[in-house]
Amino acid sequence: VQLQASGGGLVQAGASLRLSCAASGGTVSRHAVGWWRQRPGKGREFAAGISNDDTGTYYINSVKGRFTISRESDKNVVYLQMNNLQPEDTAVYYCAARAFQTGDYRNEVYISLHEYSYWGQGTQVTVSS
Repeated sequence: VQLQASGGGLVQAGASLRLSCAASGGTVSRHAVGWWRQRPGKGREFAAGISNDDTGTYYINSVKGRFTISRESDKNVVYLQMNNLQPEDTAVYYCAARAFQTGDYRNEVYISLHEYSYWGQGTQVTVSS
């Protein structure tokens, strides 16, 4: 499975962006998916995730209430809607997917780097104050 993240850009504080994570060479309709970000000078951090069966979502505190992760299975795409963007959201955003494995729970959201098998290239989000 190849993942392609897109939708980044340069916006002012308070604006919105929607990132897309499109899959090719396979489907992510039954994968747990996470959005990660890497801010300047920092390591890659988990931002938001959705479970294999779409019933579970999880957000880090700093984006909770502003970001929403969702999936359109028929389009094989996972979105990250980002509202009220702030300068501290400036980062390269990556999407990642984890194929369902024996022992997994379908409603589980994964928040560790090593739990993801597939990674897309990043898309830059820059928020000016």
